[in-house]
Amino acid sequence: MSNEKTAQDGETTAPGAEPLQYDEGFEPKIGVGPHPEPWPQDTRFDPELLAHGDRRNVVDRYRYWTREAIVADLDTRRHDFHVAVENWGHDFNIGSVVRTANAFLAKEIHIVGQRRWNRRGAMVTDRYQHVRHHPDTADLTAWAAAEELPIIGIDNLPGAVPLETTELPRRCVLLFGQEGPGLTEEARRHASLVCSIAQFGSTRSINAGAAAAIAMHSWIGRHARIEAS
Repeated sequence: MSNEKTAQDGETTAPGAEPLQYDEGFEPKIGVGPHPEPWPQDTRFDPELLAHGDRRNVVDRYRYWTREAIVADLDTRRHDFHVAVENWGHDFNIGSVVRTANAFLAKEIHIVGQRRWNRRGAMVTDRYQHVRHHPDTADLTAWAAAEELPIIGIDNLPGAVPLETTELPRRCVLLFGQEGPGLTEEARRHASLVCSIAQFGSTRSINAGAAAAIAMHSWIGRHARIEAS
């Protein structure tokens, strides 16, 4: 019987070891196989990945790099917005929010409430982000005040201003509530501003993960440097 174990995010690893690959148990396989020799002589490369291939959910420029090298490179160009999400009921959408925050290169991710959250939807992208836990909204608010960062709530609430016509601050915390109840009353009180996303159909709300993606991309459209592909 194998002494490997399956991690929460679907990876497989020996006990006590951190899995290198993200996609054990997932199909179809992605990535690249073993690197042809001679191997590059650069400390950013991981010998295990060079030898066995790299199946992680990373862009091609980071193939065979160690996680530490990837994080260090990302740290040189992270954007000025933070993402905070309330986690009072172990919301499965948090993984999706984290994955999107990684795609748009948020400065940091803040989990407010329960420390544990369902990482499967993040597809291991949380490994390349800085994740900070806050036991409650007051703790997040105190941290943001010390950093001089306004908290921008995202929710379709009475009195909310349209996200589409609002100039989001370059330095800010985008705060998202849970699927269903949305932002808590305490979060609403502490937010400098609450923005709503325009909807035109019959549904009362859109998925929390989708709302987070829209809000982050709104910040990107206003402040990020977009280079031609």
